[in-house]
Amino acid sequence: AAGGAAAGAPAEEKTTFTLVLTDAGANKLNVIKTVREVKPELGLMDAKKLVETAGSEVLTDVKQDVAEEAKKKLEAAGAKVTLK
Repeated sequence: AAGGAAAGAPAEEKTTFTLVLTDAGANKLNVIKTVREVKPELGLMDAKKLVETAGSEVLTDVKQDVAEEAKKKLEAAGAKVTLK
């Protein structure tokens, strides 16, 4: 009976997200600039390494609105990203 009650409960809503860069696309320079805009603490070389490494986490444990805004900016620059 306890298992049935737990299954009927609504799923907990996710409050933090991780933004993962899956593909930099054809225009890496714009993506590097955008990564530095989204994550200003990165230097040029660190941003370049992040962009060149597929599956890199750009932002970790950020609020949904921050993650979605960064996703829009990166996609506009030509990158492919996913939210986890």
